[in-house]
Amino acid sequence: MQKFSTAVLALALSLGAASTHAEDAQCNTVKLADPGWSDIATTNAITRLLLESLGYQVKIDSLAVPIIYGGLKDGRVDAFLGNWMPAHQGFHDKFVATGDVQQLARNLEGTEFTLAVPDYVWNAGVKDFADLQTHADQFDKKLYGIGSGAPANLSLKEIIDKNAFNLGQWKLVESSEQAMLAQVDRAVKKQQFITFLGWTPHPMNVKLKMHYLTGGEQWFGSKGEVYTLTRKGYAQACPNTAKLLGNLRFTLDMENSIMAEAVDKKVSFDEASKAWVKAHPEVLEAWLAGVTSKAGGDAKEAVKAKL
Repeated sequence: MQKFSTAVLALALSLGAASTHAEDAQCNTVKLADPGWSDIATTNAITRLLLESLGYQVKIDSLAVPIIYGGLKDGRVDAFLGNWMPAHQGFHDKFVATGDVQQLARNLEGTEFTLAVPDYVWNAGVKDFADLQTHADQFDKKLYGIGSGAPANLSLKEIIDKNAFNLGQWKLVESSEQAMLAQVDRAVKKQQFITFLGWTPHPMNVKLKMHYLTGGEQWFGSKGEVYTLTRKGYAQACPNTAKLLGNLRFTLDMENSIMAEAVDKKVSFDEASKAWVKAHPEVLEAWLAGVTSKAGGDAKEAVKAKL
């Protein structure tokens, strides 16, 4: 009986090791994507901190939004924490609703994403999309967007193409988030009229005296939400990391605070995120619920040891 029990135990341990090894081979490195947005740089940094503390490796590729969704579909990207809704409705319909990409969890709510203007432009009477054409010459008939292919840019192009709000003769200026905000800074210093894509969470809400225009709800919605997406079958293949990704919930104050820290103190998003988590260890309780380290150990102890 003793020999039989020992043999059974050895077999069980062997099968467990084989199962863990199989998961390690597929799930050891978590592939994330960053479209070049400060808010996603923040949430990716938090995710990287947690995953690396648990013993996983993290690879973050800088990719345009359409490439990210395509990467999720074909398995080149494991997870994306930046499915902004309703701004990404078109991508949701094409990839998520069809089942090619899976929606894992909502990680943020209460977002705004639409055209914005500096306070002096707002005070001059530009408070709605319908007010833009009235001041067309002052704006030089330009709408400043972010990187080419971004869903918000596609919405602005549609507005122009359909001559909504009489903006058919306007031009969309596409550039990176950083280049767009640099243009806004130059305009503000000269008190020039400018309208640009604004969103929260983002340090621009702290740095700039700005207001969001009404009237664009058909294209941008009102208050929005952000979801975490994964490639099809990821949760089944990598249940531990998927559990962590599904647990992650953020707040506007949290993200704005981390982003402002990174910008104001000129530190990396990784450093700013680590400092925030270290100062707010209570968030680990919910984030790490049902999660273990890669080796099967206590997740909270593993993360706290890295802080």
